[in-house]
Amino acid sequence: MMTSFSRRSLLILGVSALAAAACAQTPRPSSDLVVYKSPTCGCCGAWVEHMTGAGFQARITEVADPGSVRRAQGVPESLASCHTALIGGYVLEGHVPAEDVRRLLAERPEAVGLAVPGMPLGSPGMETPDGQREAYETLLILKGGSTRVFARHGQARRGA
Repeated sequence: MMTSFSRRSLLILGVSALAAAACAQTPRPSSDLVVYKSPTCGCCGAWVEHMTGAGFQARITEVADPGSVRRAQGVPESLASCHTALIGGYVLEGHVPAEDVRRLLAERPEAVGLAVPGMPLGSPGMETPDGQREAYETLLILKGGSTRVFARHGQARRGA
């Protein structure tokens, strides 16, 4: 009788372990921000301040050729900006607003990441003393290099 009880207990334990393993969530990639930038770029630091001010943890890595990181991550040159960041399995190119990054991480689309090409005035890290702003778009970079609009920001405004 002891053998039967032990086998039954072992069977129940095994089934319970399988059920627990099946219900376990797959861990998500880290949401810590890793930023690759040139040592001479000032606006990149301002963008990092925007991101840390929004609650993201950031680590800056200065590289002689930020373009090498961009290319390695599959970001087309047409979307190039002054810095590239990695977060949660995605790449961020340029002055992407924190709110767009939060949305990206919440929705988790099948994509390479987000880009704000061209360093538009008024985007995070590109603010001007006189408040000059350009309307701009955050683009979702799809696998294969195509893009679609992820978010639109601001109205063009000249002067204070």
